[in-house]
Amino acid sequence: MAFVGEIDCQSCGACCSYSSEWPRFTTEADDDLDLVPVYYVAADQGGMRCEGSRCSALAGEVGVSTACLVYEVRPDVCRACVPGDGACQTARARFGF
Repeated sequence: MAFVGEIDCQSCGACCSYSSEWPRFTTEADDDLDLVPVYYVAADQGGMRCEGSRCSALAGEVGVSTACLVYEVRPDVCRACVPGDGACQTARARFGF
């Protein structure tokens, strides 16, 4: 479970739900992208498939209990997200957290 100060990522999920433009593939090697199940990849193969603004690999209820269904093979942009950083705070603000 990821905790930074008062932020518990597994009870948040805001970063995975605030923009369909965010979970994009950028610096991943093709071999790494091949590990992401095709079901979770956008039709244009430019990032993760989203349902509205929510990443399709996010399970659970935002702000209550969430989990990434592809955590071990998640894209670099997701790995770079740090609890409490600017992107985190922007996403949390959208949900009023």
